[in-house]
Amino acid sequence: METLELTQEEQFQARIDADVRIEPKDWMPEAYRKTLIRQISQHAHSELVGMLPEGNWITRAPSLKRKSILLAKVQDEAGHGLYLYSAAETLGTTRDQMLADLHSGKAKYSSIFNYPTLSWADMGCVGWLVDGAAILNQVPLCRTSYGPYARAMVRVCKEESFHQRQGFEIMQTLCEGAPEQKAMAQEALNRWWWPTLMMFGPADADSPNTEQSMKWRIKRFTNDELRQKFVDMMVPQAEFLGLTVPDEKVRWNEERQAYDFGEVNWEEFWNVVKGNGLCNQERLQARVDAWEEGAWVREAALAHAAKRAARELAKSAA
Repeated sequence: METLELTQEEQFQARIDADVRIEPKDWMPEAYRKTLIRQISQHAHSELVGMLPEGNWITRAPSLKRKSILLAKVQDEAGHGLYLYSAAETLGTTRDQMLADLHSGKAKYSSIFNYPTLSWADMGCVGWLVDGAAILNQVPLCRTSYGPYARAMVRVCKEESFHQRQGFEIMQTLCEGAPEQKAMAQEALNRWWWPTLMMFGPADADSPNTEQSMKWRIKRFTNDELRQKFVDMMVPQAEFLGLTVPDEKVRWNEERQAYDFGEVNWEEFWNVVKGNGLCNQERLQARVDAWEEGAWVREAALAHAAKRAARELAKSAA
């Protein structure tokens, strides 16, 4: 009986199909490695840039309690970035290279962070909507095919769930407050609803990476599937808050057992992705400035590490 020998790529795909995790020392196609570096680094960049719109409100939070919660949340996002950069480094890239790509504009981050946070209600929407969308994106990544990425996402998702609850609680407090506070919440929802739907990426028909990422089980759901899940989850929550989703086409479809909704403004989406959003230049410049101003800290840490290593070497040689 003739035995067919599988190529390396076929063996690799067979492991993927059997839901066997791929680890850093395992053989992998170069395209798989590059796709993961692009996705994980983009995810890490989004965590770092995502600190900026919320950091804008730390000193202006309405109470000490709100200030401390927001400060802790921003700190969490920094930690998420570190986990993800570490996961990407297992694929052979370096943190310096990833950050250089971000600062040069070569690497992308989530389009949602190129919108301004104009009121305290925006902190509610960022937590409720943006982190809610992030959870839908990220929970399936706990089962992604690359082991270090999947393990990093377990803790990230636990913390993001608290962030989403924090945002919803801000919105609920505003909606149960004075009419002016509820109006502030509605105005924020009006501005953040559509940009949040854009977070899931382009429509499946226009997404160049989705098909292959699904085959490799880097992604478990398509962009449009996740967008539908988000609408189905958030419309009832908005109704509970007494808020109106800014989409006249939102209605329950009994046959599909899901909500119908309007078309995303893809022209706006691609305009932001290309760097022409309201805050693209401001966000990127803030990251570049932070990198340059923090150079002395990195240099001091490296010098300290070198001296410590030299002392340990001298001690072992004595």
